[in-house]
Amino acid sequence: MNMITQINKTLNKKPLKTVVDFTIRLAIAAGIAAMMAVPSFAQDRTLTLDEAIKLGIQNSKVLKLSQAKIDQAVSQYNQAKDMALPSGKASFAYNRAEIPANMLSLGPKQSINLPSSANAYLGIVSLSEPILAGGKLKYAQQSTDLLTKVSRLDADKDKDEITYDVISSFYNLYKVLQSLKVVQQNLKTIDGQIHQAQRFFDQGIVTKNDVLRFELQRANVQLNQIDLENNRKIVNYNLDILLGLPETTNIQIDQIKEADHQVASLSSYIDTALANRQEVRSLMLQQQAADLNIKSVHANQLPTLAASVGGYYVDINANPLPKSGNYITPITLGVTFAWNFSSLWTNKNKVAEAKIESEQVGINQGIVADNIRTDVNRSYQGYVDAQDKIKLLQTSIDQAGENDKILESKYQSNVASATDRADAETLLYQAEINLELAKADAGLAYYTLLKSTGKLNKQ
Repeated sequence: MNMITQINKTLNKKPLKTVVDFTIRLAIAAGIAAMMAVPSFAQDRTLTLDEAIKLGIQNSKVLKLSQAKIDQAVSQYNQAKDMALPSGKASFAYNRAEIPANMLSLGPKQSINLPSSANAYLGIVSLSEPILAGGKLKYAQQSTDLLTKVSRLDADKDKDEITYDVISSFYNLYKVLQSLKVVQQNLKTIDGQIHQAQRFFDQGIVTKNDVLRFELQRANVQLNQIDLENNRKIVNYNLDILLGLPETTNIQIDQIKEADHQVASLSSYIDTALANRQEVRSLMLQQQAADLNIKSVHANQLPTLAASVGGYYVDINANPLPKSGNYITPITLGVTFAWNFSSLWTNKNKVAEAKIESEQVGINQGIVADNIRTDVNRSYQGYVDAQDKIKLLQTSIDQAGENDKILESKYQSNVASATDRADAETLLYQAEINLELAKADAGLAYYTLLKSTGKLNKQ
């Protein structure tokens, strides 16, 4: 006995006023339950995949951190360029000397008398410009420029990761929503079967067990619906956070395109990945930086040459302002040649260490290339497998649909049992869900293949 039948019997036993009161209370309770079930602050938003990706990239804290790292690398590059500019210094000092013993005897008839105190002002301005530094300044600029490019590639990699996370979450939500649609459609069909079975039961054509069989099938589908709705809430919340949307936003997904792309050869995808993956390009730049480091360490053994100019102001007057006859202003011009020749025997181990670091980068390039080949192959096979599953499941749906029509006809003719009819409905329902999931898996598998080739944001 369902709830409506129970309410009708209750109403038939009550006076009119009691019936009216009961109806009003029931309406109020239903209204309150509806308001509790749907919070007023929740909002729906329909998104396409492109819109979701744009929001994810725009609001990603990871990408903002990546941009900060790029800005830091650019700053370091500019600092390396500044090292080639002239260095200048200026200073002004005051000294006062108290001379308690101010007489110096040089013999019986000769002595020097000094004042009991003296003031001295010393001002210095100097400018120095390196002429030759063994190429260290040039290598420093080139190295920091390479590191800036590496930071940009790391940011591109982070962008690909964010994009893929958005796509993955988007497809997961799509799968849940599509499954819920199939469940709702199946519940509608089962309700029709229950109504028909109840009518047959009232006519004495089928037994009560036949009606219960359909009601049990409906309860099982409802249990699946509860699980799917719980999953939807979890995936929806995570996607809200990922896209930077309010946490109460219910995301509705615009119809996405089915993944039906022509598959090229595996070797072509591997070649594309080895040419475009950020890890490969980053390691190439790191190899160049390691080679520059070897040259920079070698440069420690070379002499340096610098030119300088300096100006001095020396004043012994108590008044710091210049007064004729009390100060001198010597000006100097100079060239400094320096060579730390001990580096000829102390620098060799540093050079050896730099070469080892360069070799490590080369070995890492081989490891990364192997990992990329494995990654591309896994993604390629996953996409091919997903396409094959769609074809197979489409055939299964056709078969399940035909079987469902046959058993529906037999059941209406009282040839097939309610069990057979419910089983046919279940098979069709499960096949429809599996097909929707397979289509979503194929779409995600295609983007996974694009990501593995380094072309996710370059399609």
